[in-house]
Order: sequence, then C-alpha cells, then structure tokens
Amino acid sequence: MSEPLLTVWYNTRCPVCDAGISRQRRRLIEAVKAGRIEFRDINFEPEALSVFGASLEDIRRRLHATDADGRLLVGADVAIAVWRLTPGEEWLASLFGNPSRCP
Repeated sequence: MSEPLLTVWYNTRCPVCDAGISRQRRRLIEAVKAGRIEFRDINFEPEALSVFGASLEDIRRRLHATDADGRLLVGADVAIAVWRLTPGEEWLASLFGNPSRCP
C-alpha cells in the first residue's frame, strides 16, 4: 500500500481531541479503509515528528499532520486538509483553505 495522503497525529489522552478525531474518522471510514488517511496517536510515537522540530507537547496542544509529500501541517491547515478528504465537507476546505498548501 502507498503512503496515505494525510497522516493526522493527535492526542488520545485529551477527551476533546479524541472525540473530535473519533467523529471525523467515522465520517472518513472509506478513506481510512483505503489507506488515503491515517489517524495516529502521538502518545505511542512521541518522537514521530521530532524531525520537524515538533515536540510531544507541541502536538498535544495543536493538531499536526504530514501529507503525502512529507510536509508538516499544523492547526487549521490540518483541519482544512481533513475537510478536503471528507465527503460533504469539501466546501469548508474551499471556503477556509489555501489550495496550494493542502493535499
């Protein structure tokens, strides 16, 4: 299987983060099954984004993701990238996003 279009790193120990990602994962079940998007718990791989200079605490405070080109996305850019892949939410990405920065 090829690399996912988007790998979202989040904190399962945060009830708000965990609930939000669980909701989004349900909306993206087909994309997850197809390997187009992946959700990963940073608590299991705390050094995963250290190559970008992102610490565990950074990732616990703000949503982080990596795209298929290996770029790091942070905060709102992650939400926009997820909306681009979510059926029925593409319009949110178009409204709030910069097409040149998101997959």
